Amino acid sequence: MSVFWRWWAAGTTSGAGTAIGSVALPLTALAVLDATPFEMGLIAAARYAAWIVIGLPAGVIVQRLPLRGTQVGADLARAAAVASVPLAWWAGQLTVAHLVATALVISFANVLFDVANATFLPEIVDRDQLQSRNSLTSGTHAATDLGGPSVGGVIVQLLGSVPTLLVDAASYLASAVLLRTLPARRTARPDRWPPMGEMMREGFRYVVRHPAMGPGMWAATAANFVCGAQLALYPLYLVRDLDAAPGLVGVLLAADGVGTLLGAALTTRFTDAVGTARGLVISGFVAVAGALVVPWGAGHTAYATFVLGNLAFAAGVVVLSVTTRTYRQTASPPELLSRVMATVRFVSWGAIPVGGLVAGTLAGPFGARTTLVVLGAVTVCVPLAWLLSPVRGLRDLSEVPVPVRV
Repeated sequence: MSVFWRWWAAGTTSGAGTAIGSVALPLTALAVLDATPFEMGLIAAARYAAWIVIGLPAGVIVQRLPLRGTQVGADLARAAAVASVPLAWWAGQLTVAHLVATALVISFANVLFDVANATFLPEIVDRDQLQSRNSLTSGTHAATDLGGPSVGGVIVQLLGSVPTLLVDAASYLASAVLLRTLPARRTARPDRWPPMGEMMREGFRYVVRHPAMGPGMWAATAANFVCGAQLALYPLYLVRDLDAAPGLVGVLLAADGVGTLLGAALTTRFTDAVGTARGLVISGFVAVAGALVVPWGAGHTAYATFVLGNLAFAAGVVVLSVTTRTYRQTASPPELLSRVMATVRFVSWGAIPVGGLVAGTLAGPFGARTTLVVLGAVTVCVPLAWLLSPVRGLRDLSEVPVPVRV
C-alpha cells in the first residue's frame, strides 16, 4: 500500500470511529447515567472546546513536535480516553464528569491531529495531485459523517452504548498503527525555537495580509457562521415549522452529506474547467442560493426546497474548502504551513458556535424560518470576500503575486 493510501486509511478509520463515538458517548450519558439536559450540553460543548483554547497555538505546537509522532500520539490519547469509559463503567465508577473529561481529551487530541494531518499531506503527495487528494479526503469525511452515526446506532442497538465505545477506541489504535508506518518529517528543525507568541503572530499576520489566503479565511468564516446557524436551527425548523416526523428529519438532514460528496467529486473537474479563482466566486454564489432556498415553501414543497438548498449549499462550500485548502498547502512556505492551517481553522471554525448562539437568540422572537433567511443572507459575504480582493478578475489562484513573506 502506498504512503498516501496508508495515510488515507488511517484518517478514514479514525474518522469512522469518531462518528460512531459521537453517537455512543451521548447515549451512554442518557441511558446509563440519566444525564440532565444541562449535563448533555456540557458534554457537547466539551467536544469543541479545544478549538477555542488551543486552535491558534496548535500550529506552533505541531511545527515543534515530530509530525508523524503528533498524529500517533493524538490517536493513542483518544483511544485511552474512550477506553477509560467502559473500564469505569465495569468498575461501577462512571460519572458524567468522567464523560465530560473524555470529551475534552478527544477534543484537544482532535485539534492537534487535524492540524498535523493537513500539514502532513503535502509531504507525501506531489503538488499536482493535491487537489484531487483533498477532494477525496473531503468526500471520505462526508461519507463517514453521513454513514458513521447510522452504523454507530446499529452497533449500540446490538452491543449497548458503553461496549460500542470499544469500537471507537479500536479505530484510533488501528489509525496509530497505520500512521506509524509513514515517513517522518523531512524538513529541517532549528536548534532553538523562537517564542511561541512570536511564532503565532507571524502565522496570523501571514494569513491576514496574504492577498488570497486572507480573503479565503474570511470567506470560510462567513460560511461557517451560517453552518453554525443551520446546525442549531435545522431540527427546530423541520419539527416545529414543517411538522416532519423524526425519521423524515434524519433523511432530510442527510442532504448535507450528499451535497458534500457531490461537491468533492466534482471539484477538480470544475476548477480545471473554469479556473480556481473563478471557481471560488461561482461556488460562493451557489452557496448563497442554496442557503436562501432552504427555508422556503410549505408542505412537500418545503421538504423539496430544503433538500435542494442543502445540496447546493454543501456542494458550494466543499468546493471552497477543497480549493483553498489545496492552495494553502502549495503556496505556504513549508516552515509556516502548520501555523497557516491552524490560523485559518481557529478563526473560521470559531464562527460555528457563534453562528449557533446568534441563531438561537434570534429564533426565539422571530422564528426559525425567518432567522434562517436572515442569517442565510450572510452567505453573500463568501463571494464578496473574493470579489473585493486581488483575486477578482483572475482565472487561477496561482496567478496571485505573493512574495515569500508578506
